[in-house]
Amino acid sequence: MSLGIQGMSLEDTFQSWGKPPGSTEQEKCDNAERAVGKAIASTSALSRVNIKVFPQGSYRNRTNVKQDSDVDICVLCTDVSFVDYSMSEGLTDSDVGLVSHPYAYPEFKNDVEKALRSYFGEDGITRGNKAFDIHENSYRVDADVVPCFEHRRYQRRSGGGYYYTSGTELRSDKGGQIINWPEQNYQNGVAKNEATSRRFKAVVRILKRLRNEMDENKVAAAKPIPSFLIECLVWNVRSEGFGHDTYTADVRWALAHLFNNTMKSQDCTEWGEINELKYLFRISQPWTMEQAHAFVSAAWDYLGFK
Repeated sequence: MSLGIQGMSLEDTFQSWGKPPGSTEQEKCDNAERAVGKAIASTSALSRVNIKVFPQGSYRNRTNVKQDSDVDICVLCTDVSFVDYSMSEGLTDSDVGLVSHPYAYPEFKNDVEKALRSYFGEDGITRGNKAFDIHENSYRVDADVVPCFEHRRYQRRSGGGYYYTSGTELRSDKGGQIINWPEQNYQNGVAKNEATSRRFKAVVRILKRLRNEMDENKVAAAKPIPSFLIECLVWNVRSEGFGHDTYTADVRWALAHLFNNTMKSQDCTEWGEINELKYLFRISQPWTMEQAHAFVSAAWDYLGFK
């Protein structure tokens, strides 16, 4: 094991790991975001619809770490919505005033691709199943550009009427449907960070750095754990666990809480993602409770906690 920064104590390492990326790295992230915005704004094909370009994920949430400092940017068309009525039985498009729009998602994704290739060049991007990869250079970091339509989850009000919660939805080239809630992720993360005297995001960064180091050192339990899962796991740690005198004590408390509550499904079946609109451990997720438990257990051992 070669934890952290050579010659530093565990607490000093955690103090370093808990910080967001430095100003140079942040500037490269910001440059990538601005470049994508310019690319989308410069094309006439997308000027006929309303488009929002905004950062999401760990970059916007300020939980990104140096090794993973790519930028996740959503290109959202707000004129077209994918609609979910599963929580509002009987509600229809006509009930909520929605009409069919001629702009199909595959056409939109192709228009985004043309805009990016025109701006960054043929060799500057790669089209993936879900997103476009904008390759890094000395000026900017790698960027994932995700074309989305608005997703609306409708629900009935108990006293009559309805409301909807707004998210984003993409359709992969292979036919998959992916729904995300970036604004709710951001707002809830900010609220928990403030409620924990800014320890929540620091512990997230520490565990992300820990996960990366464990993976580099061939700890098998770290490999299947994505960055967003770590963020959600720490979200489900009770806020009282972040009030210790040291980061080491906070990390120890968080890992113990997560270990104890991922041993049996009934203890974490109601856990949600940070957005609190998707369950964390249900069949639709790409990870399992068992994987999370194995990672937390391995992290405890890796740190030498007793």
